[in-house]
Amino acid sequence: MRQEALVRDNYECQECKRQGRVHVDSLKQPGERKSIQLNVHHRKEIEHHPELAMELDNLETLCLSHHNKIHGRVFKPHVQKWNDEMW
Repeated sequence: MRQEALVRDNYECQECKRQGRVHVDSLKQPGERKSIQLNVHHRKEIEHHPELAMELDNLETLCLSHHNKIHGRVFKPHVQKWNDEMW
């Protein structure tokens, strides 16, 4: 199902596409591990809708950034509270 969703969505993040941007999957380099750039997301969560777990219409390709935002896993950059002088 994951592969079918990726093929259907042309290996592009659908949320980026809605915003007029393009985020495609990374390419596998020979001898190196492929970095994960895209996830297949369940629009209706399996926890609440287990009957839709294997439905292609419930799947959507998202980049890691948008997938994390949807699930509330947004990490803010570290900001110093004050700027100490170095002596």
